[in-house]
Amino acid sequence: MGRREHQAKAPKSISLAVITVSDTRTEAEDESGALIRRLCVKAGHTVAAYRLVPDEPAQVRSALWELLARPDVRAILINGGTGISARDRTFEAVSATLGRRIDGFGELFRALSYAQIGPAAMLSRAVAGIASGVAIFSMPGSPPAVRLAMEKLILPEIGHVVAEAAKLS
Repeated sequence: MGRREHQAKAPKSISLAVITVSDTRTEAEDESGALIRRLCVKAGHTVAAYRLVPDEPAQVRSALWELLARPDVRAILINGGTGISARDRTFEAVSATLGRRIDGFGELFRALSYAQIGPAAMLSRAVAGIASGVAIFSMPGSPPAVRLAMEKLILPEIGHVVAEAAKLS
């Protein structure tokens, strides 16, 4: 089956969760988490859960495992904590959770980001993969990075990725 057939058979509406990882933002200030939720709803998806957690690997993993246990969550979209500063530890928490990585997500995100911000794009540790049959995408927390990841990569393929991930559970 080709790409078009896979996409045609993919679900058009996904129930998903959003996690914002930040030591400084409150829910009222979480512009990126709100942007993800708005873009998902506009695309016809359902946001079943939202979490704001500090950039502490144990708390990120705990939020992930809680959401992975929910039968109504088919994808988890994470923003924040993907840089290289001492407090940016989302990559480690997410990577340790993934059973299968989707390396192309991070590679494509950095390539697209390079066109916008230049060589600083190499500092992003955006990552995606599958855990327990659920698609997980982890992107930087800035609103421009979120918009780029969502509009150019995640939303165009999320149905296809979720359909493939379900075959692994």
